Parts: sequence; C-alpha cells; structure tokens
Amino acid sequence: MKNSTPRELGFHMPAEWEPHEAVWLAWPHDLDSFPHLEKAEAEFAAFIREVRTDEHVNLLVLNQEMRGRAKDLLKNRAVDLNKVSFYLADYADIWMRDYGPIFVLAPTPSFSPLSRGRLRGGLAMTKWIYNALGRKYPELLKDNEIPYMMNQYLKLPMFEPGIVLEGGSIEVNGQGTLITTESCLLNKNRNSNLSKEEIEGYLRDYLGAGKIIWLKEGIEGDDTDGHVDDIARFVNPNTVLCAFCEDRNDPDYKPLKENFEILSASTDQDGKKLKILKLPTPGWVGKGGRRVPASYANFYISNKKVIVPTFGTPNDKKALEIIQSVFAGRKVVGLSARNIVFGLGTFHCMTQQQPASQ
Repeated sequence: MKNSTPRELGFHMPAEWEPHEAVWLAWPHDLDSFPHLEKAEAEFAAFIREVRTDEHVNLLVLNQEMRGRAKDLLKNRAVDLNKVSFYLADYADIWMRDYGPIFVLAPTPSFSPLSRGRLRGGLAMTKWIYNALGRKYPELLKDNEIPYMMNQYLKLPMFEPGIVLEGGSIEVNGQGTLITTESCLLNKNRNSNLSKEEIEGYLRDYLGAGKIIWLKEGIEGDDTDGHVDDIARFVNPNTVLCAFCEDRNDPDYKPLKENFEILSASTDQDGKKLKILKLPTPGWVGKGGRRVPASYANFYISNKKVIVPTFGTPNDKKALEIIQSVFAGRKVVGLSARNIVFGLGTFHCMTQQQPASQ
C-alpha cells in the first residue's frame, strides 16, 4: 500500500465534460506577455462572467491591490462575486493548465498513507514538475510551487510522479484513452532520462491512461513544443475535434494533416475506431510579423457551456457552428481572445477544472 499509484487505488483523470466543482484561474498582470494588458484583462473578465454562471471560480491574485482591481472589473460586468473566491499567491504567469495540479477521481473514497490529506469523495490531485516549458523562461519556474499553495486550502491527497508534464500536453476521454504529442512529451528539454515506454507508464499509473495516441507536432507560434490542447480535443468518449488547415501554403498545413491522419487511423481503449472531425484554424493571427498560436481547439468545457476563443477572422463563425454541433447539451459561447493570445495561450491554457467530488 505504501507505494501504491493512483491507478492502483482506483483513480483516473476524468473527461473535461464531467461535472466540475470549480475552475481555477490566475489574473493576468505581465506586460511582457500581454502588451495590451487592459484589453487582456477585459477579455479575462468576460470569460469569468460566462463561466461563473455554472461553476465556482477560484481566482489567484498577486496582492490586495490586484484583488481590488479584479473585483471592480468583475462588478462592472455584473459578475456575482459570491461565486468567485480570491486567493493571494506569488505566481508568475496565468497558464494554470500547465503548472496547476491535475485532479483525479476514484469511484469510492480510498486512502494512501503516502499522500497528504484526507480524501473528499474520492478526489485527489497529481502534482507534476513544471520546468517552464523546457526551461525556456527561468522567471516562470516559481509557478511550480502553486499546487502546494492550492493544497493548503483544498487539503487533498497529493501524488507526485516526479517527472515534468504540463496539463496542456494531454487530452483524455475519461474512459482510458489519452492523446499527446511526441514533439512535447518526448522532447529532451522535459524528461531526457525517460524513454517513450517509461513516460507511458507514468501516464498509465498516475492518470489511468490505458491507451495512448501519439500525435506529431503542434502549431506555429506555440512555445510549448506542441501542446495537444491547441490541436485535438475529445468532445465525447469516441469523438475528437482536430484542428485542420486547408491552406497548403500555411506552415500548419502539413503537421495538422499528419495529426489528422494519425487520429483517423486510431482506436480507443476498447479497440473501437474514433470519430474524427475537422476544426478549421483561424489562419494567421499576430502582429509585426510575429505569429501567435491562435486555435479554436483551445476551448474550455464548463458544466453547461463551451467557451471558445475567437480572433476576428472569417473562420470564427464556422468554428463555433462545428463545436456547437457536437455539444448539443451545452451552449457554445464565442469570446474574443485577440489580446490574451499574445501571451501564447487562451481559454483552455488559462483554466484548470476541479472535478466534483463523488
């Protein structure tokens, strides 16, 4: 029992469309990431306005001054602050998906003497090492400590695999199938001492992944080395929306076509073929010759909605229609992310869902 893994104790990572107790966010503040900070804050506040209607918001802020500013901006948008909890934290960036914990669930409460805290309805967290995207950004390394801060409040059992992994690099269907990319998870700037088979072992033991699908590369402008949440997303246990570029002259055309072909030939954890649907890309988004990783696949699935980043390009409407067609039970909401995306991420990157306790 002492060395039991989450999988051995019955834990797995649930799909994003399963019930949430809350969503974790961190308020934007860095001018280097967000050159038009006030506009980015406005887009961030608009996201909170939408998501707080059907799940609680846990929001990190740097200090009391930022807390006051965030409160004012949210009040101006008629946000019910009873559904927003503020936490003071010394964080660097807003990409909670990547440095935050990945929550796991067990169908019945269980306990490991190796983990800290008491299980609340079978809920626990896995805390992976965050090395600032392969140590590209030393100033962001302190975000590795944020899960410990969160758990001071949550007091959940915490499992620590001891390897580097960001939440945006994986996508699950909650049934045992996980999608990731070779360009990120096999990159030597993450876990140079581990083989592909060893990494698969960690995904199996800590997230419950019985079947792993390896895509190749991500999109241009993405500093994560190819996070999967910009290119392929499960929308139900056997259907994947896959970013696809129709423009043969676009650098994204070839890698996204290859990923689509891999998914089209893939099966789920039970050996059944997956249904793969094409999701258009926004096209080139950026400024001054700098392209940013704009993707409609970076949507967030809340309890009652799917909140999709839009970029003011012709494919916005088409993408929203496609996403709505596969989420009949949820309202699809398109929100501008034209300023947030200059931080090299959007809505999925900046969120981390906390599943509802069972």
